[in-house]
Amino acid sequence: MRAAIRAVIVGGLVLLAAACGKSEAEMQADCQKAITKAATKTNRPDACKELSQKDYDTLLMAWIIDNTVEDMPQEDQDVLDLYDDGHVNGSIPGD
Repeated sequence: MRAAIRAVIVGGLVLLAAACGKSEAEMQADCQKAITKAATKTNRPDACKELSQKDYDTLLMAWIIDNTVEDMPQEDQDVLDLYDDGHVNGSIPGD
């Protein structure tokens, strides 16, 4: 599920390459690596400053979802895993 969410988010964020410097995809990858617990909607890491608010919000939400699932007790992760595809088989993180 996490991989699918990330693929949809990254795929949805692909834009035209920047004329100078890094492409949008490179900026998004750098931003994704820079997001930590300190990041908020208005407190962006430096690596995220050049992204549009929509792109940053999407990456921030993906980070929140990934880290929320990873911090859940194993039993709760298993319930989400079962809901994801009908089996407890590691289709979400933490399994």
